[in-house]
Amino acid sequence: MITTTGPWTPLKDPVYRMLWLAVLASNAGTWMQTVGAQWLVVHEPDAATWTSLVQTVTTLPVLLFALPAGTLADALDRRRLLLAVQIGLFGVASVLTALAALDHLSPPLLLVFTFLLGCGQALTLPSWQAVIPEVVPHDQLPAASALGAVNTNLARSAGPAVGGLLVAQFGSAAVFGLNALSFAVFALALVRWRRDPQPPTGQAERFGSALRAGERYVRWSPVVRRILGRVLLFVLPGSVVWALLPVVARQELSMGAQGYGVLLAALGIGAIAGALLMPRARRLLSTDQMIVATGLVYGAALAVVAFVPHTIAVVPALVLGGAAWMMLVSRMNAAMQLVLPNWVRARALAIYQLVFAGGQAIGALLWGQFASAFGLDSAFATAAAVMAAGLLLVRVWPVHTHENDDYTPAVYWAEPHLVIEPHRDDGPVLISARYRVRQENAAAFLTAMQRVRGSRMRTGASQWGLFRDTADAELFVEAYLVPTWDEHLRQHEGRLTESDERMEERAIALAEGAPEVTHLLATDR
Repeated sequence: MITTTGPWTPLKDPVYRMLWLAVLASNAGTWMQTVGAQWLVVHEPDAATWTSLVQTVTTLPVLLFALPAGTLADALDRRRLLLAVQIGLFGVASVLTALAALDHLSPPLLLVFTFLLGCGQALTLPSWQAVIPEVVPHDQLPAASALGAVNTNLARSAGPAVGGLLVAQFGSAAVFGLNALSFAVFALALVRWRRDPQPPTGQAERFGSALRAGERYVRWSPVVRRILGRVLLFVLPGSVVWALLPVVARQELSMGAQGYGVLLAALGIGAIAGALLMPRARRLLSTDQMIVATGLVYGAALAVVAFVPHTIAVVPALVLGGAAWMMLVSRMNAAMQLVLPNWVRARALAIYQLVFAGGQAIGALLWGQFASAFGLDSAFATAAAVMAAGLLLVRVWPVHTHENDDYTPAVYWAEPHLVIEPHRDDGPVLISARYRVRQENAAAFLTAMQRVRGSRMRTGASQWGLFRDTADAELFVEAYLVPTWDEHLRQHEGRLTESDERMEERAIALAEGAPEVTHLLATDR
């Protein structure tokens, strides 16, 4: 899909610009918070353990709560959820600031507050990602995704540098206070956002079933699965940079804290350059070509760090690596945004965040152990080789984003004729559809029904089967099981999309008229 929007076009919208700047302040505050927390424990006995625990409790909530947070974001009003979370984070950060200023903050208590702040961030991520399509037009989503990556990289570059200066001059309480203020800024931006009235969503979906529905959608969506797989294949070797860059700065390049800041700035500059290149890259390269190009550039940057450990070579390599990282991540994020229907968007994006953060966490752990055993150079060289090996899978495992598919909600099923009125929690429900198909159309019908199978499973079915009558070769019976009547009603009421409708129409066109549909409800045992 060719778009004429520029890399900064979404920022022309005052609402998106206001929210983007507020998120930038929040992201920078989070990085400053991490610097302040690590500085507080750096003089403790066993400082290395305490410092690593700060990083662990910062990222652990994303791994634990990303999917539940996405489920809440799909079930509740996303703007109100974001606002409530920011107010809560402001309260937690304010108490932390007061305790630090009064010198009443022990390392274990610091970890507790850091974990609570991480939980708030885990709640924020899927809600913010899911709300972006409400703010910018559909054709600006790729540019908005690139700006999101620029936001993250700017915060990653500027936050630690500014935080380090403030901690050196005023102590950790100062950065804790600024972090609290950043949450207040985000909350104020959400209050000022005059959101368009949202259509009624009907009865709220129960948390447990909503959680399973999100997992089921991702499992039965080939497009989403391939995006997640490609992200993992890139992030696992790519995480070596984020895990070992401080060690590279100190041991390989003989740099101090300021030199480490220069390396982070190089990555940030590369991210901004990547954002500027994204519109042209989208026009010139397909998704799979983008994957190969960014993987080659990032792998080459890793090889430079491994084999040419000199500042004059590493800094330009990191600029290129930052651009490649931003372009790949933003392309995959935009692809997710484009292929997700609204009813499951936050849950699927939460799984995306889970895969992304989990890949970084696992990769960082593995590369840290690898570097301890075999050395830094070997770790970066091996990561470059793993990155190259992942690119070989593009031909056999391409990412098809189906940009011509339409994920607009479609309500096209007829209301079921009922004599018995089920309760929404009753189930399971067995839905059957009888098709009459001529012999010459049977093979094409079977192929079309495999796509219908994916639609059924994504939107609520737990089991599906297609059967042929042994006494009548033209009679086919589709049968699928839905856990509850509520789940089936949601298929009727908005889970299906225009693309699902086209899949079903192609199958029905091969049959002799519309199928005869029945609904069977499990009897009480």
